[in-house]
Amino acid sequence: MNETGQSLRRWPPPVRRRLGIQVDPTSTDRTSHDPEARALSDQDQPGRTEQPKVPDLRLQLDTELDEIGAQLQALADAKDRLQGLLGAVLAISGELDLSAVLRRIVTTAMELVGARYGALGVLHESGEYLKAFITAGLTETERADLGGVAFPHGRGVLGHLIHNPEPLRVDDIPSHPASAGFPPGHPPMRTLLGVAISVRGEIYGDLYLSERLDGRPFGPDDEDVVVALASAAGIAIENARLFGRVRDSAETFQRLLLPTLPDLSPLTAATVYRPADEPNRLGGDWYDAIVLPDDAVGIMIGDVGGHDLTAAAAMAQTHSMLRALLYDRRTPPSEILAQLDRTLHATAEVPVTTACLARIEPDPTGWVLRWSTAGHFPPLLISPDLETEYLHAEPGLPLGVSTGEHRPDHTRSLPAGSILLFFTDGLIEHPAHSVDVGLTALADLAATHATRPLHELVQVLADHHPSDGQDDMAILALRIPAGTRSPQLPA
Repeated sequence: MNETGQSLRRWPPPVRRRLGIQVDPTSTDRTSHDPEARALSDQDQPGRTEQPKVPDLRLQLDTELDEIGAQLQALADAKDRLQGLLGAVLAISGELDLSAVLRRIVTTAMELVGARYGALGVLHESGEYLKAFITAGLTETERADLGGVAFPHGRGVLGHLIHNPEPLRVDDIPSHPASAGFPPGHPPMRTLLGVAISVRGEIYGDLYLSERLDGRPFGPDDEDVVVALASAAGIAIENARLFGRVRDSAETFQRLLLPTLPDLSPLTAATVYRPADEPNRLGGDWYDAIVLPDDAVGIMIGDVGGHDLTAAAAMAQTHSMLRALLYDRRTPPSEILAQLDRTLHATAEVPVTTACLARIEPDPTGWVLRWSTAGHFPPLLISPDLETEYLHAEPGLPLGVSTGEHRPDHTRSLPAGSILLFFTDGLIEHPAHSVDVGLTALADLAATHATRPLHELVQVLADHHPSDGQDDMAILALRIPAGTRSPQLPA
């Protein structure tokens, strides 16, 4: 038996049957092993179908193998698309901020189908036009060319998708009956794939993709994968909207627990509170300032451990008790903190809490700060010449640790025109660096903007804080009058 005959014998029965090769594995006849003898035998048998020649068999086999290879490649491509779709769904589901979700939907869709440009138009509540338009893929030059052009509101082909929310594939945009042309400076676009995004059964907006990177028009496979992505996008958008409502409700609740500062004249004051970035992170930070019966100004700031409703409720209890004690008593701040600690221990289950309690008192030479802390960060003093100093002193134990430990009091004269800054740890703590690094960054930032009006200063500090934003933050700033003598005392 020659080599070709042996090869044919080794082919699986399904392949031999498909190619028309009949081989009897039990036969020992020479014709079953010798192609030439079998060919002569076939000639002697009238009516017998002639078997394919070996070269024809090879050609047919190559064709079959090519078809099988193409099918395997198609399966591999489908697998890659499914994996890409799964990765895309996970990517958009990982975002919670709505604006970040919308942008991630666009960029993820572009990656899935290899599109050069992408956009997502958010429908107005009326459903008649677009109220927002998020784009991706434009170069800086292309954005500059469109600098004076308003974003699309849903005319032309975009409007067609608004009023006919079915998947839309266009191979030549200018030739589409609904085409209204492009504004001046718009990059050339020929192909389009558009898919509507629904949220809770209502059309939320439309996803647009244009110009495949390989130059081909969008096909049915592109449409299928983007339609699947749009379904997941609707869920991600709804999650982001729910998160936004929870975050807004938490912030509103927290602000309702914080006071509106009274007129502290001749001192001026400004405050800011920022919730944590994560959902449901109600915090325990608070601040307050009141005018006391002896004309001093009482200052308090604190942070109850935890980031939930329990912490917020404990903060409200602690803040209310401390405010009442501060207003009623003429004792030093340390004694008021000690009384608060004993009261909380006896009447409430409050987590460990840090606090700073201070009095700014009129003095014949100006103003004096008297304060005591319960494990809290020291105040930051900014002089009129923009020098900064943390008023470091023995901090004392936090509230809720031990009611028997004494906390010291501290005193410091305040220069006329200086700024006193009280804050919580959410302003400066970051896991990537030490607390000292955060304190230094805050001091530098405060000195840079100390000449601003006080309400602008606290906003800048909150906007550009050196922390990681994972904790709520409270800031209270006071400016000492520029005069050298407090007006409450005679000259």
